Amino acid sequence: MDLIFWHNPRCSKSRQALTLLEDAGHAPSVRLYLSQTPDEGEITELLNALGVAPRALMRRGEKIYKDLGLSEADDTALIVAMATHPILIERPILIAGEQAVIGRPPERVMALLEGLEKD
Repeated sequence: MDLIFWHNPRCSKSRQALTLLEDAGHAPSVRLYLSQTPDEGEITELLNALGVAPRALMRRGEKIYKDLGLSEADDTALIVAMATHPILIERPILIAGEQAVIGRPPERVMALLEGLEKD
């Protein structure tokens, strides 16, 4: 199964999750999502894989979240904001087939893989 890891190397949690994967023998395809910005369709697909609403994928503590007034925005506006400002996307994220997980805490990436192995 292909593993795709949305990574921000400046984030300690993202680095920890990647290390967990590599130490367990996994070699995910790393996407530096801040420079390889996902479009609205990719974000929508990710939300479906995660099974969450757009706000659950957002870093609500980011200054730009407040500056754009996103606390009252609808789902469509939130998706557009994440595509335009990828810093708003929570990290790290592991995508495994049609499922995904936000790696907070980092151990959640391993829990996803363990769950897939049981299926």
